[in-house]
Amino acid sequence: MNKIGAIFDLDGVIVDTAKYHFLAWKDLADHLGFEFTEAHNELLKGVSRVRSLEILLEIGNVELSEEKKQEFLISKNEEYLKYIHKMGPEEILPGASELLDKLDELGIHYVLGSASKNAPLILEQVKLLDRFAGIVDGNSVSKAKPDPEVFLIGAQKLNLKPEQCIVFEDAIAGIEAANCANMISIGIGDKNTLSAADFNFNNLTEIPANFFTEVISEKTKSKK
Repeated sequence: MNKIGAIFDLDGVIVDTAKYHFLAWKDLADHLGFEFTEAHNELLKGVSRVRSLEILLEIGNVELSEEKKQEFLISKNEEYLKYIHKMGPEEILPGASELLDKLDELGIHYVLGSASKNAPLILEQVKLLDRFAGIVDGNSVSKAKPDPEVFLIGAQKLNLKPEQCIVFEDAIAGIEAANCANMISIGIGDKNTLSAADFNFNNLTEIPANFFTEVISEKTKSKK
């Protein structure tokens, strides 16, 4: 098998913290006097915190000074962290732990590639922090997805070329970033939404046993 490594997005792949982001953003929208729905929250998937606030303000047609924006970014994160500190291993999404076990068994190293600045804390809360060979998060990058920076840094941490890396993503911006980096993209979620991915699965439990030993091995050859 070709030497390969894996890069995981966090939210929607390993854990589902989108619900907590939604509650924190909704609290801010309520404070500003407009409705923020779960459909609106989909627009924030895989997007940086700063850009998420901009989208939220566009939805509410609200203009704020830079000073106020910074103030709300801090208060939103504090609200979000209240939920995060209550998380435990039971919030790991189905199939995630088993997939990491399989990668360990095959000797395939993996890192995290997430827009979240709270990624290390979240992994610590769900008892997965020590399993990753490295973490690339919102504190490590200057450009948000769909820019491939987060995944290219992940490849460096794995000491692999981009085409040797497999990316697990649940967001359109993440799939676009992986494809732009010339990595193998795996869409986790609705295959129509993530149609640009090289492979699609509804969740991590659907990944077949021979996926890394046969399917991906052939795919990496074609990427070269």
